[in-house]
Amino acid sequence: MRAEFPGQSDVRQMLIYEDAHILVFNKPSGLAVQGGSGVSQSLEHMLGAFAKSNGKRPRLVHRLDRDTSGIIVAARTKPAAAFFSEAFAARDARKTYLAIICGSAPTPNAGEISLSLKKSSRAGLDIMEIDPSGQSALTRYRTLSASAAASLVELKPETGRMHQLRAHMAAIGRPIAGDGKYGGLFQLGAAEISRLMLHAAALDLPHPEGGRRLYTADPPPDLRTAAKLLGLEGALESISL
Repeated sequence: MRAEFPGQSDVRQMLIYEDAHILVFNKPSGLAVQGGSGVSQSLEHMLGAFAKSNGKRPRLVHRLDRDTSGIIVAARTKPAAAFFSEAFAARDARKTYLAIICGSAPTPNAGEISLSLKKSSRAGLDIMEIDPSGQSALTRYRTLSASAAASLVELKPETGRMHQLRAHMAAIGRPIAGDGKYGGLFQLGAAEISRLMLHAAALDLPHPEGGRRLYTADPPPDLRTAAKLLGLEGALESISL
């Protein structure tokens, strides 16, 4: 059964920061960012709670997969939307994710994955495949803790391709736990994996008023529980975002 999420009137439960230019949310896993076929509720729809008297509402300036939890931002005004959209397009948005991956630590423990990605279809589902003719994609990773069954890694995408982190980790034989689309397992040791174990933990952005801002979101309880069962929780407690 899919979790129930806050309605439009109480979307502020997810709000972790706001000012005249930006709204920052900690999105739960399972909540779609945008509406579409089979989507009864989305963050985009819920932004109506922040609409101005003239009906204009905040605009999302980037995306997260439905099953990914964590930081996502919306711009309050059209100029702010243009400013933040340009930051993402220019790769000036520094994103940090946490993920539980299947298997022992990657080799080497830290490094980068530079593999081009191309959109394809498998069993009627959109996926990203490794393809030299595709779009360039670069992910930096660092192992935070590891066991024989699973590892906790920090992921920093330098590009923003669809499913980039999921496809890249699968490509090196370490799919993200709970990622059925890319070969992730739903049982690791004593841990039953209920969803994609990927969390957008931090976002460092330039701000329209000057300088930069760092927004962070702690890992949710389900990720923490899985990490504990897998013996990886010590690394979570020591993370400094």
